[in-house]
Amino acid sequence: MKITTRCGNDAVAALNDALLAKAVEHKLVKTGKVRADTTVVSANVEYPTDAGLLAKAVGRIGRVVARVKAAGAASRTVFADRRRMAARRIRELTSKLHLRSAVNRDEVKQAVTRITGQLATLATQTAGQAQAVLRNAKRALGKAGGWAAGRIRRALNELTTLMARTRRIVEQTRRRLAGDMPESATRLVSLHDADARAIAKGRINKPVEFGYKAQVVDNEDGVVVDYTVQRGNPADAAQLAPAIARIKQRTGVAPRQVTVDRGYGEAKIDDDLHQLGAKTVAIPRKGKTSQTRRRHEHRPVFRRLVKWRTGCEGRISHLKHRYGWDRTRLDDLSGARTWCGHGILAHNLVKITTLAAR
Repeated sequence: MKITTRCGNDAVAALNDALLAKAVEHKLVKTGKVRADTTVVSANVEYPTDAGLLAKAVGRIGRVVARVKAAGAASRTVFADRRRMAARRIRELTSKLHLRSAVNRDEVKQAVTRITGQLATLATQTAGQAQAVLRNAKRALGKAGGWAAGRIRRALNELTTLMARTRRIVEQTRRRLAGDMPESATRLVSLHDADARAIAKGRINKPVEFGYKAQVVDNEDGVVVDYTVQRGNPADAAQLAPAIARIKQRTGVAPRQVTVDRGYGEAKIDDDLHQLGAKTVAIPRKGKTSQTRRRHEHRPVFRRLVKWRTGCEGRISHLKHRYGWDRTRLDDLSGARTWCGHGILAHNLVKITTLAAR
């Protein structure tokens, strides 16, 4: 954990590059045929609702202010602890949701809107009083010394970040109550993980997931030759050519055959991959295709590659079940990249040592 905290994602990425370089040196990594797919790595957050986030913000601000006062800073500054009030609103909200039916659905919706607005008001009042605590505590920080100064400084840093995120949550809640839905690319879904985003991947059991979008590229032996973790939900197509370029840089040769799913299906992507050195690119096109393109996609080599591509979904499932890719336990984008990088390192070590033993 100390190495992870001090070195972060750069150290883990360098370890993965060094492992692949060693495996390439011993001719254990094949790059003749590669496949890619994207997935969502869930952040370590509960399902976010406006009311839940507001109640958590009220509670966390109250606890941090209590730490500041216990350390001897801003002890006489007025601050009303509204945690019990927020908890009562949440219990009332839960009881209203249990009454949901076709008869009283509109009444329940109005009650939920009213309670959510009350929680937004509570959060605004709490952040306003916490601002006074923050201002007075900074004055006391110059007089404190030793362990007390460090304790106060850590609490004030946490309080500053917490108040900024609370204001964002209040703002997006009031926008939604006014009928203006905030964009998922900027919507805050967690107090402790500000980089997590809502991502819709079209899964039946999980229409919307909350976390980071990751891409995995593996070869026919199952070795992951490239991976990325990004904030939000960027387009799939723009990620493929840079991944193939990185593989070419690591191994010294471009993959001869590349296949991905229809989400990457753009003519420009085929041209970019051919320029990088790929001989066969099997990417089904989006939308309605021409007769010439249909004949091209029905060629035996194209169909074989498309069928082989489905194995990348199994590779991702294996990473999720065995190597921690189902949920990152480290916060923010750097933490998610560090966590996923550790998983790839462990996975590739197993694969490469097995190949070496053979």
